[in-house]
Amino acid sequence: MSAPITYRQPVSRLWWLKKRTYFLFVLRELSSIFVAWFAVFLMIMVVAIGRGEAAYQNFLNWAASPVVIVINVVALAFLILHTVTWFALTPQAMVVRGPGSRRALATKEVNVAGRWVPAATVVRVGGRLPAAAVIASQYAGLIVVSAFIAWLVL
Repeated sequence: MSAPITYRQPVSRLWWLKKRTYFLFVLRELSSIFVAWFAVFLMIMVVAIGRGEAAYQNFLNWAASPVVIVINVVALAFLILHTVTWFALTPQAMVVRGPGSRRALATKEVNVAGRWVPAATVVRVGGRLPAAAVIASQYAGLIVVSAFIAWLVL
């Protein structure tokens, strides 16, 4: 006897275009390619700087070509999307407690081999920071680090 055949509804290859959230999800995943591009681009620049003035000038000439400029502008747009969506997702993935939070010892009954025995557990008591505060602190950190790098480079 053969296994029953189940009906599987076909899914369009453009399923991600039907809802804005799906579209942003796919764009965010695609943005990782451009993050990798920027990392490689910066490594090539560091290697060129290390090889001397002539190699660095060759790198600058290559980087000034229209194709590389267009790639970098598109990559910058994707990097901004990546950063904004990453910062927006952080409060959902990480619980940040405020200064008033503390750990408290609590006991509860657990079933061990059919018997209920008391067990101690540590619970967190206190306020969770609002998502907006977590996101704002990330942007503040980004601004501080970017200002430091700009000061260092310029």
